[in-house]
Amino acid sequence: MTETNKMPEGQSEDQTGSQTDGQVADAPKDNWVDRFAPPASRPYLRLSRADRPIGTWLLLLPCWWGLLLAMLYDGQARVSDLWIFAACAVGAFLMRGAGCTWNDITDRHIDGSVARTASRPIPSGQVSVKKALLWLAFQTGLAFAILLTFNWGAIGLGVLSLLPVAIYPFAKRFTLSLIHI
Repeated sequence: MTETNKMPEGQSEDQTGSQTDGQVADAPKDNWVDRFAPPASRPYLRLSRADRPIGTWLLLLPCWWGLLLAMLYDGQARVSDLWIFAACAVGAFLMRGAGCTWNDITDRHIDGSVARTASRPIPSGQVSVKKALLWLAFQTGLAFAILLTFNWGAIGLGVLSLLPVAIYPFAKRFTLSLIHI
């Protein structure tokens, strides 16, 4: 699309050149982001894959399982356990979103060439790389503020877990080729 033929905010063209409402091709149709989120927030929620909750569940369920095991071990539930329960939920949502945002920033030159990912917010032009970086900083900053409410061991593990998240987009580029050998 040329610079003089820009779409309104939140809209893009699909692979056939038809105008869409910013919906992502590989997201479930009629998801909650497309139905209920304010239009200005949709590209950012799509960038975070909020329209596909499985990644959040995969981060969250081990946290809740660990909390449940700890509560069963000491035989009691405390008010602080309720905070851990809620903080893990919000933290999982934020960090899953941050990981997806980072992935799309690093893959931005590839995603535009792949039919399945070309409609994602960065390659489709719904979100600039600069705005995506600001969104990433917002998500990680808020998640870090939550992390700081936990003990030092949890904080250390939380910071350490950023390493695989940071290298994942780059590891995809060579690990898949090793599988095909």
